[in-house]
Amino acid sequence: MNNTHWSRRVAAVLTVVGALCTTAAQAQAPGRFYLRGLSDANAVPVIVNSISGNTNPFDPAHTVTPGASFDATMALVGYAHTFALFDRSAIAAVIVPMGRISGDVTVAGRTANQSASGFGDPMLEFNINLIGPKAQKNIPDALRYEPGFSLDLLADLALPIGEYDSSKPLNLGQNRWYGRVGMPVIWQLGDWVPGRRTTLEFLPAVWLFGENNDYFGGQTLKTDPLFQLDAHLTRDFTQNIWGSLDATWYNGGQASVNGVAGQKLNNVALGLTLGYTINDNINLTLGYKATVNDSAPGDMQMDSFMMSLVFGWHPLVEGMKRLKSE
Repeated sequence: MNNTHWSRRVAAVLTVVGALCTTAAQAQAPGRFYLRGLSDANAVPVIVNSISGNTNPFDPAHTVTPGASFDATMALVGYAHTFALFDRSAIAAVIVPMGRISGDVTVAGRTANQSASGFGDPMLEFNINLIGPKAQKNIPDALRYEPGFSLDLLADLALPIGEYDSSKPLNLGQNRWYGRVGMPVIWQLGDWVPGRRTTLEFLPAVWLFGENNDYFGGQTLKTDPLFQLDAHLTRDFTQNIWGSLDATWYNGGQASVNGVAGQKLNNVALGLTLGYTINDNINLTLGYKATVNDSAPGDMQMDSFMMSLVFGWHPLVEGMKRLKSE
């Protein structure tokens, strides 16, 4: 196999690295986010979400405000790096959300238009493979890669330093610690041949939330753990284009303000995703997702469109390109 084929096949794997940086509860998460890449690769994702509904999309607790109508534009920029840890593939990433949200909020029987803009809470993410192929440390490892059945351990932690105003019920920062623990699963269906690849993927995760003791005028906000299950069926259409059917189930996350409890979530969202490999370094992803069982006042209502552009690179692959050009 010549250097051109090597670089193309390996670089196509590199571009999936940055997908980890989307922190699935805050941005729409299509499939193929947890495919393994060559160790010591880097990626920078830029993700834009347009979201509407009755819950603040900057808050992964998805606390429903009955009767509210929010519109938000969220941009996320991050950095991810792959490495080998105990001979297993690992990824460390950081993501910074920013944007604007506005809408009508009803508090104590009064409805007012609220808006907020700026930066949300940055999030740190760590992911390590537990079951599946060992870390890809060189070009031959990357060329032999097939996910088979893979199981990872995922941990996220948000830093409560985003913009927050306790006089407003609507904020980009959440003024509390929160994070999640999950176990991404990839199940390869059939042969791993570019243009014919199929996967079934799951991400069960539990979100945990600290207390906000300065919520809307000094009140105390508490939120029970939220269970979230993402599922994806993905399929190649060509060597450069793939699509997926997406589903998400939210359960739990009951919020209480000064001891007065709200409703638990029990909602399902369905979506579609289309991914396109522009070149060896750049991937484009488009997706749409909306809740389906959202007719009751306490149900979560969410409608979102996502576009992501991920730039990935690896010193070894870039060096091969330079040698070829010379």
